[in-house]
Amino acid sequence: MTEPLVEAPTARLTRPGWPEVLTAGVTYAVAYLAGPPLIDQLAGGSGVASGLSYAALSGVMALLAFATAFVIRIRTWPAFGVRTVAARWWLIAAGLGLGAIVLTQILSIAVIAVLGNQVSDVQGGYRDAAAAGPIALVLQLLFLAVLTPLGEEFAFRGVLTNALSRYGVWVSGVVSTLVFAAVHGLNMALVPAFVVGSINAFLFLRTKSVWPGVLVHALNNAFVTVLAALAAA
Repeated sequence: MTEPLVEAPTARLTRPGWPEVLTAGVTYAVAYLAGPPLIDQLAGGSGVASGLSYAALSGVMALLAFATAFVIRIRTWPAFGVRTVAARWWLIAAGLGLGAIVLTQILSIAVIAVLGNQVSDVQGGYRDAAAAGPIALVLQLLFLAVLTPLGEEFAFRGVLTNALSRYGVWVSGVVSTLVFAAVHGLNMALVPAFVVGSINAFLFLRTKSVWPGVLVHALNNAFVTVLAALAAA
């Protein structure tokens, strides 16, 4: 008698798939739609409170997306790229992070020179909050240079890039980078999102770890945040 087909045990799943991608995507979309109206209501017109809250939201909604993807069936950290890497990859990531800062600044200047005021700057509130004093700066660094890199790298690289890698490195790298850039919208945030997304997709596909990308992401967000505070001083 022919043995019935049995689905592979969860323990054998070594990376996320479409169930994780779709679950994370729905969770992210719900948070993306529900978060801003709630923040606008609670901030009470305070630009600083709004800027801090939106910065926190960027990390929280990505962490929620990752969490829902994590719990549905696999539930092992290495399967999502949460694994250690050799020391040289930390050095490579640091170098690429600094390179990303320079490249982002050059591209941003070029975009502004060509398009002028046609491109909106939706992250002005982030900079206003960072420039509102030492406490606000520390909070903004925690939200943008710690919480957001963790959330977005876990969700976009640990889930999306990881799941798409079954179709090859080019499909995985290009598609996940475009999705990551697209969720930041057609504004000036798209430039750093595309640069960082490209670098971090490459790092994840080479190392199978989210941590080098977290470092690149953190360096870029920390630079922009501190630069805003210095510019307002």
